[in-house]
Amino acid sequence: MTRITLLTTGGTIACTTDDNGVLRPTVTGPDLVAAVQDTLPDHVTVTVRDLTRLDSSAITLSDLDELVAAVHEELASEDVDGVVITHGTDSMEDTALALDCFHGDDRPVVLTGAQRAFDHPSSDGPGNLSEAVRLAADPLARRQGVLIAFGGWTIPARGAVKRHTSELDGFISITPREVVRPPAVAVAPLAGRLVPVIAAWPGAGRELVDAAVAAGAAGIVVEALGSGNIGPGMGEGVADALAAGIPVVVSTRVPSGPVTLAYGGTGGGATLAERGAVGAGYLRPGQARIALTVALATETPVTDLL
Repeated sequence: MTRITLLTTGGTIACTTDDNGVLRPTVTGPDLVAAVQDTLPDHVTVTVRDLTRLDSSAITLSDLDELVAAVHEELASEDVDGVVITHGTDSMEDTALALDCFHGDDRPVVLTGAQRAFDHPSSDGPGNLSEAVRLAADPLARRQGVLIAFGGWTIPARGAVKRHTSELDGFISITPREVVRPPAVAVAPLAGRLVPVIAAWPGAGRELVDAAVAAGAAGIVVEALGSGNIGPGMGEGVADALAAGIPVVVSTRVPSGPVTLAYGGTGGGATLAERGAVGAGYLRPGQARIALTVALATETPVTDLL
């Protein structure tokens, strides 16, 4: 018998539509499993833990700490063969990377969700959940780290991106296959660390960087232009933040490709790197924020997590 634990956190997969047409998470874990029970292999059993019911845009670092703890509690039992997590799509890739950074177990952890509500006449939630459970029960999924099962695709956590707001195959991976997944780090609490993401635009000044520093940012992620460039004004602000000991990771608003930090000039990527900024590689801003937060929490060089 293969035993899978389902941890539920809310999201569209657990939503129904109220009288005003507003989606609200109302569906319990047992109800989700009941909707797919007939599609699962006979040798697979699913045990449910309802953790919370949230829109994933509302998930905090404290919520992530609780989810990481719940996954590790389940995997502490040798009777559990894998874990599935239902989650909203807005921040699924952020949560997936946080779990992956701490996941040193061979057994699969699989996230899934839905683009259409539970009560939609063509909901994709049941199909995604069935596929996620099957994946978590598949021996071939072992030693693969944290995965996302969505829209018929299996996507590694690292480099996962929500590519479309509503299409059913809403997630892709932008990380090449040859990129090696870093080793897991020991679990440490993430809550209490302010790591804002600051978007750059042509000619952006330093005001938002200065505001983040004044607010007590423990680290900063810059959503830069191109391969990792920002305007001179923002570049000066980043340089001062780095000089003050605040780590800065530079990502990009470009949908795919690596951050290379190759250009000169006050806000050019090469200049930022000379002053101590780190390129995010293939991680987009949300995942770069998670990587930097984990690095700060575990006192690990952020380059070890990118």
